[in-house]
Amino acid sequence: MAKRTHRSRKLPVFGRAQKTTHPDPLLTTDPHRASLHQISYRTDSIHASQLTAQHLPDWQAPTGSQTWINMHGVHDQPLLNAVGKRFHLHPLVLEDISNTEQRPKLDIYPEYLFLETKLFYYDSEQYSVSAEQISIVLSHDWLLTFQERPTGSFEPVRERLRQGQVLLRQSGVDYLCYALLDSLLERYFALLESMNEDAEQLEASILNHPTPADLQNIHRLKHVTIQLRRAVYPLREVINSLIRNEHGFFNAQTLPYLRDVYDHTVHFTESLEAIRDTLSGLMDIYMTSLSQRVNMEVRALTVVTMLFMPPTLIAGIFGMNFTVMPWLTAADGFWWAMLLMGGIAGAMLLVFWRRQWLTSRRQDN
Repeated sequence: MAKRTHRSRKLPVFGRAQKTTHPDPLLTTDPHRASLHQISYRTDSIHASQLTAQHLPDWQAPTGSQTWINMHGVHDQPLLNAVGKRFHLHPLVLEDISNTEQRPKLDIYPEYLFLETKLFYYDSEQYSVSAEQISIVLSHDWLLTFQERPTGSFEPVRERLRQGQVLLRQSGVDYLCYALLDSLLERYFALLESMNEDAEQLEASILNHPTPADLQNIHRLKHVTIQLRRAVYPLREVINSLIRNEHGFFNAQTLPYLRDVYDHTVHFTESLEAIRDTLSGLMDIYMTSLSQRVNMEVRALTVVTMLFMPPTLIAGIFGMNFTVMPWLTAADGFWWAMLLMGGIAGAMLLVFWRRQWLTSRRQDN
């Protein structure tokens, strides 16, 4: 099965800006507690800090800086309500953030746009996938992201900010929103590559020695493709709506990058369909192999039955209640009968061997 490779795409770098080093609050946060982190950056500096619910009422965005606030632990309702109150988020937005079973969607409000998507984690051992909901609120001046737990999903973007990439530092929060979506798509393609490798391993196993466990794994992997398809297809529509930019939340310079993200969602869905077609083919191969194995077993039983038919017939003839029969009174009549039975069986074996009924597969001349 041919692999579709996706090259890791880096954001353009036109130079290095001066940067200041600050301790990363993510490294000292308890992963089991809800937390709120702020990153404010400009061309020549970046500042990261941790916020609490007590800080929010008096919080003000730093002047001249772009602000990104990320929340871990969306089930902490008091902290989520405090964020919603400070940034004037609609109650339906807060409800959608806390309900982690949402499908990818986009809602437009006068002061901000709200989008939701999924991030998946693939388990190659169990052929299963788990999902994390990612919520993004984009305004003209700030960007909010909401995650169920701290998983490091956005760490590549944080690292690019810390390294001082000029394009990311000089652009607005709309470009940061693109960078986060692009980072999620990179994770999608890494997951797709793992699924592709597992499908190839299943193909090799089925062609060599198919087992019932292989059939179960095919069903599990096919279910994973269905889950991903349900998540990515709505995401394509979300990205397409962002590209239309009807409410002006994205600058004109950012729109080509959004089109690139859309192209990669199309590429991802096409690759996903290719994997699903491959799995359907593997299922057909498995059923064909199973049918062939049953046919081989039936053929073996048929050969054994046919070998015993002539001896059974001869033994039945000599068992009839006649007083005058050939070899019946001869001293070596028993051995002649056994020789006849063995000769017929041997002749039949030779015929079966010449017809290649005794081998698992026919040899091409």
